Amino acid sequence: MVDTCERLDTVFRALADPTRRAMLRDLAAGPRTVGELAAPFDISLAGASKHIQMLERAGLIQRKVQGRVHTCRLDARPLHAGAEWIRHYERFWNRKLDALETLLEAEDGGKSATKSARKPRSPRRKS
Repeated sequence: MVDTCERLDTVFRALADPTRRAMLRDLAAGPRTVGELAAPFDISLAGASKHIQMLERAGLIQRKVQGRVHTCRLDARPLHAGAEWIRHYERFWNRKLDALETLLEAEDGGKSATKSARKPRSPRRKS
């Protein structure tokens, strides 16, 4: 359990940074070199490498080294655990919202059902 929690913490920590999220988005289109990942940002190769190391620790990317060229590839499998964690809370909120909807419909006496059956108004035109 602790190992799973630590992995999930590492994934969310990696995703917390907008630069790393953008790098993952770029990698979703295909493998990129460290230089290609760094290019859109105002950061050094060393700075980009630190972001890439964090993504590697989270298991979100795999790096292949051929001579001096480091090529990174997306590994989205660790995102599944994060999605499952979020899905748990999505179900929680859906139950709460369903209960609220039921309560509001009961208070409204069913008026919301007739409102949703009405034809939507067309937008007003400016003169």
